[in-house]
Amino acid sequence: MHDPAPPLAAIAAALRRERDRAGISLAELARRAGLAKSTLSQLESGTGNPSIETLWALGVALGVPFSRLVEPPVSPVRVVRAGEGTRLRADQAEFTAALLATGAPHTRRDIYVMELEPGEPREAAAHIPDSVEHIVVAAGRIRTGPVGETVELEAGDYVTFPGDVPHRYEALAPGSWAVLIMEHR
Repeated sequence: MHDPAPPLAAIAAALRRERDRAGISLAELARRAGLAKSTLSQLESGTGNPSIETLWALGVALGVPFSRLVEPPVSPVRVVRAGEGTRLRADQAEFTAALLATGAPHTRRDIYVMELEPGEPREAAAHIPDSVEHIVVAAGRIRTGPVGETVELEAGDYVTFPGDVPHRYEALAPGSWAVLIMEHR
């Protein structure tokens, strides 16, 4: 059975990234992990051949999971082309929302593109406590906000309001669409 070579470039980049994040020197990380400074230097330059035990010790010393040292990072650039994404339709209104991005556990926000057509307004129930909606109208005109406090917006306008109360979205012009950022505090 042939053993695959470890992903040396990914490991080297991860070690440098995590050491920088931790704000510690090469010598200090080597000391904490029980390694020679020269060994760690080779690993960070991509020329070493680390064992599982070595990487495990480095992960413990850095306070990160082993996987963070061996898996290449996901690109921070993500593109969702117009018309792509998970699209959800409302039952009672000409309203479609496409989920563009969900928040990581520590960010607690989701981003949607909403497409609205004149007709029945979309009546939204209260979301989880402390939810806040941020809406920027990209095209057309809409009426939105908490029930009893709705406002009319046109392209370029922004509104924010509590999402943890009943609220509505209503198109006032054909082809209206907006970006919604749902923040969960």
